[in-house]
Amino acid sequence: MEQQAAARPARKRAVANAAAAALGGAFRPWSAAEVETAFSRFEAADPEPKGELDYVDPFTLLVAVVLSAQATDAGVNKATRGLFKAAPTPEAMVALGEEGVAQHIRTLGLYRGKAKNVVELSRRLIAEHGGTVPADRAELEKLPGVGRKTANVVLNIAFHQPTIAVDTHLFRVANRTGLAPGKTPLEVEMGLERAIPARFMLHAHHWLILHGRYVCKALKPDCPRCLISDLCRWPEKTPA
Repeated sequence: MEQQAAARPARKRAVANAAAAALGGAFRPWSAAEVETAFSRFEAADPEPKGELDYVDPFTLLVAVVLSAQATDAGVNKATRGLFKAAPTPEAMVALGEEGVAQHIRTLGLYRGKAKNVVELSRRLIAEHGGTVPADRAELEKLPGVGRKTANVVLNIAFHQPTIAVDTHLFRVANRTGLAPGKTPLEVEMGLERAIPARFMLHAHHWLILHGRYVCKALKPDCPRCLISDLCRWPEKTPA
């Protein structure tokens, strides 16, 4: 039931994201002054934005992000509460094994494949990195279950690198507002890196993800309480 409930909003977000991507490229580009204004407002409202996944170190963060694919952060946090008590290190995760990991995360979609990836990435961390999470995107992407978005999240949160992790919410915001339109997450990521001033880059991905999650929502964006509504190019703003 939980997996089905998570799938419904995901489908709706996909439709909204496709609509945003179809229109975003036609909007008048943002000026440098507008970008500066937007991120100054985000910074004033939330100077130290945080992700919503529970973790205690780079390893548990990496595992949590791998598990978050096609799952809610709340659902992942519920699953990892017991998992991280049983296996807080790569060595303990390997000892727990695929079946043991699967028992902890069975409420998550694709849990058997995720359990396999978590155990194998733990093995690889031990064998290739001395049990530590590398602060390098290329090395992270070699690990099972780790793509560019996951690597960028880990680099940003665990290692304080100014990366942009384009999830479904950020993709929608970048296209819907016209801030950095793109047909793919990579196009959006590159566009944001070009547009956002360096002093905002460390927190930019959190500001945009949280904005998409709670304000610029897929089905009914909450335009009346949007910090950047006057700058946003979207023509169909939700009335107050």
